[in-house]
Amino acid sequence: MPANTTASSPKKKKGRRARLLVLVLVLALVAGVGYGAYWSISTVRASFPTTNGTIELEGLGGRVEVKRDDYGIPQIYADSDEDLFRAQGFVQAQDRFWEMDVRRHMTAGRLSEMFGSGQVETDAFLRTLGWRRVAQQEYDTKLSAETKKYLRAYADGVNAYLKDRSAEELSVEYAALAFTNDYEPEPWTPVDSVAWLKAMAWDLRGNMQEEIDRSLLTSRLSEKQIRDLYPSYPYDRNKPIVQGGGIDPATGAYDLAAKPSGSTGSGSTGDDAASEGATGNGSADGGAAGSGSGSASEAGAGLNSQLGALSDTLDAIPALLGPNGNGIGSNSWVVSGTYTTTGKPLLANDPHLAPQLPSLWYQMGLHCRTVSDRCSFDVAGYTFSGMPGVIIGHNQDIAWGFTNLGADVTDLYLEKLSGDNYLVGSRQKKLAHRTEVIKVAGGSDKTIRVRSTEHGPLVSDRSDELEKVGERAPVSNAAPDRGTGYAVSLQWTALQPGKSMDAVFALDRAKDFTSFRRAARDFEVPSQNLVYADTKGNIGYQAPGKIPLRGEGDGTTPAPGWDPRYKWDGYISFEELPYDYNPERGYIVTANQAVVDAKKYPYLITEDYGYGARSQRINDLIASKIRGGGKISTEDMRTMQMDNSSEIAKLLTPYLLKIDVSDPYVREAQKLLEGWDYTQEPDSGAAAYFNAVWRNVLKLAFGNKLPKELRVEGECLNVLPADSTAPDDDLTERVRECGQRDSDLAQPDGGDRWYEVVRRLLKDEDSEWWRTPKTRTDKATDTRDELLDRAMEDARWELTAELGKDASTWSWGRLHQLTLKNQTLGTEGPGFLQFVLNRGPWNLGGGEAAVNATGWNAAGGYGVVWVPSMRMVVTVGEWDKSRWINLTGASGHAYSAHYTDQTDKWAEGELLDWAYSAQAVDAATVDRLTLVPPGGSAQ
Repeated sequence: MPANTTASSPKKKKGRRARLLVLVLVLALVAGVGYGAYWSISTVRASFPTTNGTIELEGLGGRVEVKRDDYGIPQIYADSDEDLFRAQGFVQAQDRFWEMDVRRHMTAGRLSEMFGSGQVETDAFLRTLGWRRVAQQEYDTKLSAETKKYLRAYADGVNAYLKDRSAEELSVEYAALAFTNDYEPEPWTPVDSVAWLKAMAWDLRGNMQEEIDRSLLTSRLSEKQIRDLYPSYPYDRNKPIVQGGGIDPATGAYDLAAKPSGSTGSGSTGDDAASEGATGNGSADGGAAGSGSGSASEAGAGLNSQLGALSDTLDAIPALLGPNGNGIGSNSWVVSGTYTTTGKPLLANDPHLAPQLPSLWYQMGLHCRTVSDRCSFDVAGYTFSGMPGVIIGHNQDIAWGFTNLGADVTDLYLEKLSGDNYLVGSRQKKLAHRTEVIKVAGGSDKTIRVRSTEHGPLVSDRSDELEKVGERAPVSNAAPDRGTGYAVSLQWTALQPGKSMDAVFALDRAKDFTSFRRAARDFEVPSQNLVYADTKGNIGYQAPGKIPLRGEGDGTTPAPGWDPRYKWDGYISFEELPYDYNPERGYIVTANQAVVDAKKYPYLITEDYGYGARSQRINDLIASKIRGGGKISTEDMRTMQMDNSSEIAKLLTPYLLKIDVSDPYVREAQKLLEGWDYTQEPDSGAAAYFNAVWRNVLKLAFGNKLPKELRVEGECLNVLPADSTAPDDDLTERVRECGQRDSDLAQPDGGDRWYEVVRRLLKDEDSEWWRTPKTRTDKATDTRDELLDRAMEDARWELTAELGKDASTWSWGRLHQLTLKNQTLGTEGPGFLQFVLNRGPWNLGGGEAAVNATGWNAAGGYGVVWVPSMRMVVTVGEWDKSRWINLTGASGHAYSAHYTDQTDKWAEGELLDWAYSAQAVDAATVDRLTLVPPGGSAQ
């Protein structure tokens, strides 16, 4: 059960709760804590959106209706595409403009204009990446005239809402901000919408963190040990998405296995890659910086300091978007009508992202009263506030869902600089540079210089620690003289202009698999898995995206920017990207596992897929139902989304139960695991104890042996220096060393990569990883069972402190809690404002790498750091029987009845009715707003 009491309820109860919340807010604001100001009830209520009656809207060509249900979810009806998107902009600004405004300032590197000097470093990094500049290039040179028309209409709708509204009429956050600076929102532009796709691409950028981490590990671990921690994908156990090749409905069978090994591909090879001067990444077996070609002793502290500082800089961006890491993924699957109770396909999707308040997603429908060339949309689903169209959902013909493909689309390079030049082969090339001015609320402007190589911007310029690279980078003897060190540049597909915004509108209007794939062709970044179903009974899958072909290297470690052999040779052509259509097995599952067996596919997509724990569990659940002769229902799909089963518990618990525990206090906890079914329900004491044991196993076997750059900030150990020859049990030479990484991003995070690491070690009772040194309080361990025994003891004492002495009262939900924090002021604002804006905690079930992926970081603690950010189950062809839920609610106003009115139901795994047809929408409507042209009529 949720720990908080803000339950969703019928409209009258919601209204009463909203009034109570307003009173609480007013009391806090009347107190004036932090501001010494008096805010009245009218101040608090000033930004309530108008959801009934008639409003004149400049630019409309005709009457538009906005129908909202009991949860404030809008369905918009219009007679032209432009009116539809103009109204969408107006409505989203009504509910979410604060969120939209913060997002556009983030993507433009202008947060300091809103929040002051504390955001200067973040702005500097974002300016260095240049998201806004690339978005402007996309708008100017890549997007279709039709897409631009829709973006302008959307912006006009937003600006119509902003016109003549004061700060307090927009949101309580603006009212609070007005006390600290004179910030006023500026008009919305089409490029503001385009830039948000860059932010999402950053959140889903692939393996950059793993690339950094592998290099950092060289200071403490050998090549073999690093390989132990990054095992190969278990294709024999966890099935890839595409299991037997794709089928092209136009040309017949397409057999991936028949393609020649080592093929360099066709399609996008050459022209734009050559003109960009793109290069690839380092190889694990020759010549690349950080590739393991140098020994651990060669890896000086300098490079680690640089990469560690870069990691800290990268972390500052996900702090606003959500932690990037193992948990950022999603579940999506589709089942053929052959195996469903409806006789038509069922499609489920739940993207896993950081919990945010309001939710990243915004539910809505966009309906043309009559679909025609003039008005061509009839689509409903989830979109982003600040962006027109629908991202995930269905129209009258097809449904689709997204998960993160995880393609390796980022490469870091070590660059040999000499003054204002950098080395490529035997030539010196001039660094490109530009000047950026960061305006700071309440302070002086900050001017920065952004430098770039042909590979990308120098991200190492954004930190004092990164101005010079270490003296002894782990590179081969063929590397150039280090001189004053190496810089680090970033190559990333999202920093090249693309057409992803075109793809959004094309997806919304696709009618069959052919037009669906045509739309997917333009969805270049972020690279996603797309699942598909249509009313004719077809199911399918497409992997879109701009995925580089590397000349040398595998993208796992930083590459030598001076070596032209590591040049990107273009991109995998769309025709050769994996896809599937009506597979014989009757279902398709995507959950961040491998896309296709690497032995059957000639191109490298990534070496850092998720390891398939979630995907195989979903595969097994579907296959079990089919083998049993049953039919899968909408309720079955919902139940699968809430599956809490722990794969690592199934693997490890039998070993834990074999340990002969002598301490009766620890034995009491061990007994919780006897007869446990490995499900992680909120009230499960066994789940609480097992996850504590798992956390301590990881800490003892791996975490305490990692370099400080990967360990939790502030957690300190007495360790032997890297160059020490003293034995492990020598306590005299140990030095105190403290971790440096944010707790949400530290290692070992406990995800399914670590499942695979431990799985491969369990049968080796004497592996070096089971050895831990003696400390002043604990004896050394030498074997697997000794370490497991100690982990069980440590977990017992940890939970005694956290949950009490009586193990029978323990529950997983009390450890595993979700607190929803309003972005910006909910995390950084005064305490009373955080109280007003934030919600929770909720006690949750699920866990890391479970299908119900309420992720937690084992290095940092048990709190929830990523979640299924929404859930949907689409009943294809019987659209009104589809179901959906959002993490929070439709509104971004803290005092609205729709701020978190879906969260209790979300936590319990419930879904709401999803009205789509005009009749169903009318039946669900409780608020009706009519938008008319100036001087127009509501009729």
